Amino acid sequence: MRSTASILHLDLDAFFAAVEQRDKPSLRGKPVVVGGIGGRGVVATASYEARVFGVGSAMPTHEARRLCPHAAYLSGRFSAYRASSAIVMGVLRELSPLVEPLSLDEAFVDLAAGSGAVLEASRDAALAAELAAQVRARVVERTGGLTASIGVGSSKFMAKVASEMAKPDGVRVVAPGTELAAIADLPARAIPGVGPATMERLARLGVRTIADIRELSRGELLREVGRTSGEWVRALSFARDDRPVVAEREAKSISVEDTFEHDIADVGELGAIVDRDARIVSDKLVRQKLFARTITLKVKRPDFTIVSRSQTLHGATDRFEVIARVARGLLAGLEVDSGFRLLGVGVAGFAEAAQEELFEPDAESGAVVEERQAPPLVSRRREPSFAPGVDVEHAEHGRGWVWGVGLGRVTVRFETALSGPGPVRTFRIEDPALRLVDAASPVDDPSGPGWASEER
Repeated sequence: MRSTASILHLDLDAFFAAVEQRDKPSLRGKPVVVGGIGGRGVVATASYEARVFGVGSAMPTHEARRLCPHAAYLSGRFSAYRASSAIVMGVLRELSPLVEPLSLDEAFVDLAAGSGAVLEASRDAALAAELAAQVRARVVERTGGLTASIGVGSSKFMAKVASEMAKPDGVRVVAPGTELAAIADLPARAIPGVGPATMERLARLGVRTIADIRELSRGELLREVGRTSGEWVRALSFARDDRPVVAEREAKSISVEDTFEHDIADVGELGAIVDRDARIVSDKLVRQKLFARTITLKVKRPDFTIVSRSQTLHGATDRFEVIARVARGLLAGLEVDSGFRLLGVGVAGFAEAAQEELFEPDAESGAVVEERQAPPLVSRRREPSFAPGVDVEHAEHGRGWVWGVGLGRVTVRFETALSGPGPVRTFRIEDPALRLVDAASPVDDPSGPGWASEER
């Protein structure tokens, strides 16, 4: 345990939904749900306006629609989310070189690794609160209005707990020496790793809160939840956590998965999806300057049976052609008559240098075949994917987003983050004047003075 509150945890509030509300003025202050919009979809994020009706993350979308039928249900725009996340992570890296992103909307920062005003704040709880407030203000300014909840504490656990206490759009600092009192009345589920199954076993011992866990003997706890989990839960119940902030989190795998609205059994269409996913995986490898040795194909059948097939190469690659060819070979080895409800392509076994050979083993037979260019995509023609929420541009009316689609028509609301609420118009889905555009953050990332040089 540290003797200072020097670890900061930032969590962007209802991140995906907040980005949509920022970029779509007509949705500000209204319920917004982002995630899978089909019958098998799952909620990724719900705005606070939607949460009032009981909508939450990981809930089936059909259940969310029952609870809040008047919400805007949007598919994700990950390029917009990544752009905003990059701005926020840039703000945090001005504080300290030790920033550990956990996801697009969440990160730890080791303030003790900073300098100047940041280092001073890491030694004083009042100054840490001032610094956190400044970080929140800068996030709002640079992202065009996104808010964050920030917690500061003497460990990762306490900083995370503090940010939860600060939600939404607040700051909470747990001063050293007050940790036990701060977490005593929290539900035992507040401890990471205490899920429904563990909570059920703890409840048999009369446990409801973190303070109740402390009342158990070490033997009781370990006997009920196991040695490894028991030691972890016991340590955190006493606020003991010495995990460091790690700036670089080594990726163990990269994958892309598609869950389909209807089961797909067409080999050509599945092959085209494999190629598309292989392209995305390849692009991620290139961006991260990594090369992969193992390529995996994952499918889920209509009965929810999951099948995975992998092929390890003689070398390592980041090339789309290689990933797609091997993944297609793995697909060829599967029975597809009954169709798949999910398909994914992944890579693992990373290296920092290419180790490709002129010949690679064929994924289906194991024989060595000559490497060749992958054939062009082959599948039946598809109309553009005008999913609700995606960005579009019309030759006459300009930029907007898809309000709805069906019966061969697409309805667009023409507005941007900076325009104010705009008009709604409907077009034929094959209208040549209407095209999809890549989502981009409307807010530049202005440079500014480093935190170390700012005055208090």
